Amino acid sequence: MAVQCTHVGAIKKGVKPRTKGCEECLKAGDTWTHLRMCLECGHVGCCDSSKNRHARAHFHETEHPLIQSAERGEDWRWCYLDEVYL
Repeated sequence: MAVQCTHVGAIKKGVKPRTKGCEECLKAGDTWTHLRMCLECGHVGCCDSSKNRHARAHFHETEHPLIQSAERGEDWRWCYLDEVYL
């Protein structure tokens, strides 16, 4: 039986990215590999392939479990808690 996300109710309609890059990396003058946006508050953080992993850090700090890729041409969402694509 496939695992399903039990947190889809946390997705906020109309959430927009708060920045055009990783918020923390921009503040620090650092770089990133790929971007992920929080579907609850619009925080933009760098992915797990980036050295700072700010998207995952945002999840641990806020308990906002749902992200989507903020990369052009990518159309997927992920739940950190259920470890499943939506």
